Amino acid sequence: MKFDKGLHEIGTDSYAYLQPDGSWGYSNAGLIVSEGESLLVDTLFDEVLTAQMLASMKRATGIGGGDITTLVNTHANGDHTYGNRLVCNAEIIASAATAEEVTELPPQALAEIVRGAAAMGGEFGDYVLKCFGAFHFDGVTLVPPTRTCNRRLDRQGGDKAVKLNEVGPAHTRGDVLAWCPQDRTLFTGDILFIDGTPIMWAGPVANWVAACDLIMDLDVDVIVPGHGPITDRHGVSRVRDYLVYVDGEVRRRYDAGMSVEEAAFDIALADFANWLDAERIAVNVDTLYREYSGDHSEPDILQLFALMARLDRDRRG
Repeated sequence: MKFDKGLHEIGTDSYAYLQPDGSWGYSNAGLIVSEGESLLVDTLFDEVLTAQMLASMKRATGIGGGDITTLVNTHANGDHTYGNRLVCNAEIIASAATAEEVTELPPQALAEIVRGAAAMGGEFGDYVLKCFGAFHFDGVTLVPPTRTCNRRLDRQGGDKAVKLNEVGPAHTRGDVLAWCPQDRTLFTGDILFIDGTPIMWAGPVANWVAACDLIMDLDVDVIVPGHGPITDRHGVSRVRDYLVYVDGEVRRRYDAGMSVEEAAFDIALADFANWLDAERIAVNVDTLYREYSGDHSEPDILQLFALMARLDRDRRG
């Protein structure tokens, strides 16, 4: 299937909404329809993008934002939650960890960060604008989940069951997979980045590898990642390969006493160097260093973005 923007039917009354090129903020979503019931998997990074998506779903299915009965947020990041308000009558389901984490970076705070970056300019400011400058965070009201699932939850909609399985902490603290066995489709949230570099905000890495193994064991034909084109087991295997490779490379540098910055610049990404946003290695190194040392403190996000900006400049020559 081509990686074209918009709604794609991937089964009987089952849809993926894709946003190329899958870089920062350009996430995917999904819709499952059955006998008057509808379940949306994730909203988008702002209300403009979410409204466009819901309009396309309305044209294709007759179901608009006010008609959707259930919304699943696969995790807490704003590019999967900031559009929740437009799905105004839905029960919003997420893991308990996601429900706790989702309010930590409200859209207004991100809007202030973007304005500050625009005023600052320079390498750091330009990089933040590259990541987030295209989105409209002002005026967004974040609506958090209204129901939480505890590890697993089966949701029945019409004659279709949707199985929610919490596999986090991994990418974030509470990542959830949404699997529709009848349609043989799976929506993974940001457990999968296809042709883009995974970013490990939470870890541990073993949980993320185990999530990939779980996906490989499911009876699915179509896998919709959080970012990038629709994939299959080969795509899952490639994400797993990246995680295992990076874990090994980072561990060696941690044991050698290198700093996070030294390790991030030193690691050769080999077959993964051409993936989008390769500079995210900075966050992955930092998260793994904290995992190895047992450090449970929160990362310094601004410092990590500054390091990613330097890596991006270096990569682009």
